[in-house]
Amino acid sequence: MLVYTVRRVLVAIPLLFLASVLAFVLVDVSGDPLSDMRMEPDITEAAIEAEEGRLYLDRSMPERYITWVTGYDCNRDADGACDIGLLRGEFGPSVRGLGFDIGEQITTRLFTTLRLISAAVVVALGLAILAGVVSAVKQYSKIDYTLTFIGFLALAMPTFWLGALIRQSGVWVNEQAGTQLFATIHARSSDTRGFTGWEHFNDILAHLTLPTIALMLTGYAAWSRYQRTSMLEVLNSDYVRLARAKGLRNHVVIRRHALRTALIPLTTVAAISIAALLDGVVLIEVVFQWRGLGTFFVDSINERDSFALMAWLLLSGTIVIAANLIADLLYGVLDPRIRYD
Repeated sequence: MLVYTVRRVLVAIPLLFLASVLAFVLVDVSGDPLSDMRMEPDITEAAIEAEEGRLYLDRSMPERYITWVTGYDCNRDADGACDIGLLRGEFGPSVRGLGFDIGEQITTRLFTTLRLISAAVVVALGLAILAGVVSAVKQYSKIDYTLTFIGFLALAMPTFWLGALIRQSGVWVNEQAGTQLFATIHARSSDTRGFTGWEHFNDILAHLTLPTIALMLTGYAAWSRYQRTSMLEVLNSDYVRLARAKGLRNHVVIRRHALRTALIPLTTVAAISIAALLDGVVLIEVVFQWRGLGTFFVDSINERDSFALMAWLLLSGTIVIAANLIADLLYGVLDPRIRYD
């Protein structure tokens, strides 16, 4: 397993390099970050040239990429500190001024977004596996048709509209109950002074509930269909029939023999779907007014903040690569034969 793990990690390194190149080129060719500034008649040419120098726009594209990754020939402040260089942990200067630290913003917002994605993935996977197994075992029954209808309904709903609908439903429930059962905006309360540890936990959970439901439905809908199909295929295989012929109870056959094999295709699909969840989290954070990486991405587009956009794209690519790496490792756990391929 160790050799298998090291081999998969080594494969991820060139993918990270490729992700950095794609992130840089896509943002660099998408437009001039100083286009609004150039339209202002009151701004002098000297001020524009100074901003170009601060944002490294006075250099060629290859030079900018090398400087962005390594920090080579970077601009230094009065203390001699470099403001760019991914290998040094610096994401580059922002068009929003010297007071806007891209690295600090990402670090602060990353855990907010990961909290939402992690909760959505865990809930969606749990429900998808349960629904897929029940649908397969009870094929063509009422419960199978009901779960199939729910899955297709969730698939048909746009994420942004679904998020807005769930948020509005939370507002309606709060009004009917006469108290705030669900928090409908922000990732946590604005004033948490005096909260105990348990009250902090409850506050985060109250704010997490509705966005998690909105985001997890996207994953649940697709994953439950894959799990049902995979489970049906395994249940009709020869080795499962043999296990039943030996007199094993149905729940033992499902739990010990069928479910483990049926989870392998779902692992693949779930890892690939992480990218879709990252897209979904942008919309959900906007609907619920979370200050996470989703709103950071939207604000960066509005501000034409090129280095912030590069950082977001590279981080997204890293999360997708990490998710696929975890999926590869899970293959090895679920099916030991894969380790020896």
